Amino acid sequence: MTVELDGPGVAVSDVVAVARHGSQVQLSADALDRMAAARSIVETLAEGEPAYGISTGFGALANTTIPVDRRVALQQSLIRSHAAGMGPPVETEVVRAMMFLRARTLAFGASGARPQVAEMLVRLINAGVVPVVPEHGSLGASGDLAPLAHAALVLMGEGEALTGDGGTISGAEALAAAGIEPLVLAEKEGLALTNGTDGILGMLCLAVHDLAGLLRVADIVAACSVEALLATDRAFAADLLALRPHPGQQASAANLRTVLAGSPIVASHRHGDDRVQDAYSIRCTPQVHGAARDTFGFAAEVTDRELASAIDNPMVMEDGRVESCGNFHGAPVALAADYLAIAAAEVGAIAERRIDRLLDANRSAGLPPFLANDPGVDSGLMIGQYTAAALCAENRRLASPASVDSLPTSAMQEDHVSMGWGAARKLRRAVANLRRILAIEWVAAARGIELRAPLQPAAGTAAALNLLRTAVPGPGPDRWLSPELAAADQLLTNEALVPAVEAAAAPLA
Repeated sequence: MTVELDGPGVAVSDVVAVARHGSQVQLSADALDRMAAARSIVETLAEGEPAYGISTGFGALANTTIPVDRRVALQQSLIRSHAAGMGPPVETEVVRAMMFLRARTLAFGASGARPQVAEMLVRLINAGVVPVVPEHGSLGASGDLAPLAHAALVLMGEGEALTGDGGTISGAEALAAAGIEPLVLAEKEGLALTNGTDGILGMLCLAVHDLAGLLRVADIVAACSVEALLATDRAFAADLLALRPHPGQQASAANLRTVLAGSPIVASHRHGDDRVQDAYSIRCTPQVHGAARDTFGFAAEVTDRELASAIDNPMVMEDGRVESCGNFHGAPVALAADYLAIAAAEVGAIAERRIDRLLDANRSAGLPPFLANDPGVDSGLMIGQYTAAALCAENRRLASPASVDSLPTSAMQEDHVSMGWGAARKLRRAVANLRRILAIEWVAAARGIELRAPLQPAAGTAAALNLLRTAVPGPGPDRWLSPELAAADQLLTNEALVPAVEAAAAPLA
């Protein structure tokens, strides 16, 4: 697959294809023309009145005019000085997403960089050259200055790049191995390579993609828990949910009905059950999952808007103006990332409560303690719930917003920053934790369903159980549990569960 990059028109799926699945990238002819037109404006301005980032210094040094013969050094100095990150390298998919999205903004033709700059980014992506970008250093102020500067160093034949085995080589060696000559930056180009929210946005795109699947997974594994706990589906009825018309909870309830449709287990206690109602962790599943879905809808809309935006400063306008602005500020994406982390924490929290109920013989409607084969000798899935609780507790900490924690920088010129990079980094961890919690619930609920034999599950839940059994054995004496939980997690990482259930039941919302 090749993704054509025109500036506007990039979707989350394009980011995922390039960042995670190695898709190639090519710039459109229109993008090349727009970049060339904007560049001609910059070159005209370079000979006239001082213009920020073209003939002046940066940040608090914006009033310092730079002589013509020092402007190449200005761009090089910007990249070298701003590449000040520390800590371990961020993930390859994040770096590839960030480079792709920086090329996307350049392709708008509002940054004033030569077409060769965007072409260089595309060549690195296509050649599999991944700059080393340390985890710490961005405040989401003028965008992701430090991370983008580390990537730009490699374009110049400096800095470091990752190797396939997890090591590092110099940027010069990486370019030479790919047959690419280093780029000499001209006026405005150092700024155009670093002034953007591309790291934050790249991580937000990946999280939006992952959560779109995990919110369906949450409904599926909750349906499995409904069967395992001999709970009712009556609370998920469409006419009941219509009385409170939040779209997310209606979608979640519809999924629960789809996955549980025709369930012999649910039908087995439809009448004569002395329990009046189920606990909140079962009965309120659509309300909690649905609130997360509505939060997701907001964040996805913000993501789409940012993908349609040119993010830089100053902006080169078609009428020849070069105007300073705040389009690089990370607040829109920072708040969306923080909001999603709260939603992920809530979905994980209610899942952990369902896990605990499955394992507690006092509340599991006849299941053995901890779903153990020989309770007392065997501990069953007892410590799996501990792991879920630990992940849940971490997600509660990660739900604390980063975006409210501004710190002034650059001698008070950049006196309010978004902390969007931090918001996006913790969101990635929260999403991974949520996936693991759901994997544990899947393992526990599947075991509970099997212990209800000879009662049979619905077609949808049976498909979920059968998929799990391709990697995780069923009930039996205690065995090393960690690899089984990891195997379930890998099935979710591979996005295998939703298609399997949809094939057996019906498409999910």
